[in-house]
Amino acid sequence: MKVYIKNQQRLIKVDQQRIKSLLRKALRLLRLRKSELSILLVNDRRMRILNRQYRGVDRTTDVLSFPQIAHSSQKFVLGDIVINLHKAKRQAAEYGLTVNEEFKKLLIHGLLHLIDYDHEKSRYHKKRMEKKEKELLDAIK
Repeated sequence: MKVYIKNQQRLIKVDQQRIKSLLRKALRLLRLRKSELSILLVNDRRMRILNRQYRGVDRTTDVLSFPQIAHSSQKFVLGDIVINLHKAKRQAAEYGLTVNEEFKKLLIHGLLHLIDYDHEKSRYHKKRMEKKEKELLDAIK
């Protein structure tokens, strides 16, 4: 498993080894041991630009996923997850969570989007994704 992380924000310190460890646990649980993905950590301004550019929505958001799904004999490239740590910090306060807990939720949420879970398709798909998120979050504690 390969996990690449790029941090483009300065407000919140991140432990890249901890992020990689969490993702590796989740990828093992999803039976994606030979996979590869990247994580980009951004601020509100950068996320707003990306959300406008790729989704046509002119506001910031907490997480974006860009599935790639490329296969080779050596690896399975899942794609890219972009997480807005500034929004994660605000949401954590709003939900009564720590920033790390909210970050973990966004990480798993983004990962599930990479493997074709989509809560916006229908009520069934939303419930399915919520169930898988809870399952993974409980397993990687």
